[in-house]
This record gives sequence, structure tokens and C-alpha cells, in this order.
Amino acid sequence: MNTNQQKIAVFPGSFDPITKGHVDLVNRASQVFDKIYVAIGINSQKKYLFSLEERLNWLQDVFANNEKVAIGHFEGLTVNYCKEVNAHFLLRGLRNASDFDYEKTISQLNSIIGDNVETVFLISKPAYSHISSTIVREIIKGNGDVSAFVPSTISEELNTKPS
Repeated sequence: MNTNQQKIAVFPGSFDPITKGHVDLVNRASQVFDKIYVAIGINSQKKYLFSLEERLNWLQDVFANNEKVAIGHFEGLTVNYCKEVNAHFLLRGLRNASDFDYEKTISQLNSIIGDNVETVFLISKPAYSHISSTIVREIIKGNGDVSAFVPSTISEELNTKPS
């Protein structure tokens, strides 16, 4: 890689919804990368709790003050999106050993099919290691308070929605 080339990363996910752990990871990675595309991967086989438009709006709101972050979405392989935005890095967060085992396999596959795409792992801070979008969705479905797990703008919006 050319040393004058910008260090561009893609942080893919469903962000259904984005959590404080995701936000912390992107903010920490902003110290390492010149640009980070926080990109929603669309999987037609998956049922989402929130619409693509809601999730994109939340990402725009959350990262509005971080000039290194761009918001996007894609269908298909993440490595193809990386090529599209000229990213040579995939950013992934690790909360525990299970995440590591899963992410290691995906990383190895991406290094084979992705041309010069390197995966960079950041370990989540202990304060966020118990948070997952899956658990947050279950709390939302049960009409619980998710303010400890998601950015305040999102929890405020969820609290004003009729159940």
C-alpha cells in the first residue's frame, strides 16, 4: 500500500440499533484511520426491527460531529463495498472469545476474497462488552428502558414512539 494513501476503513453491521459500544469503537478507531465508513449491510434473509431509513438517520445523527465518519449501506459482500469506497481495512469489535472465533473465520475468508483488505480488531471496553444489538432489540420488544445501551438521541426517540 502506498504510504501517502489515506487509511480508509469500513465498519459494517446491521446497527439494528446502533449501541454505545458501536459508537465507542468508531470514535476510538477515528484516532487510527483517516476515514471510516459506518455501513449498514443489507441481508434480504434477515428481518430487521428498524427500517433502513431509521438506522441511516440514527448513524447520521450519532456521528454528525465526527468529520472522519461517512455513513453508507450496501448489499452483497462487504469486501466488494470496500473496493467501492477504496477501503483497505475492515474494522471489527470484539466483546468476548465467541466474537473472536467468529470474526477470525470471517477475517480469514475476507483476506482470501478481498483484494488487499485487512481486518483490524478493537477490543470493546469493559463498560460495553455486555451490550449487543440483539439484546437491545429484546429489551425494546419487551418495552424496557434501553437508555443505558444506546445513544441518547435514539433512546429519546424510542421513548416517544407509541408502543
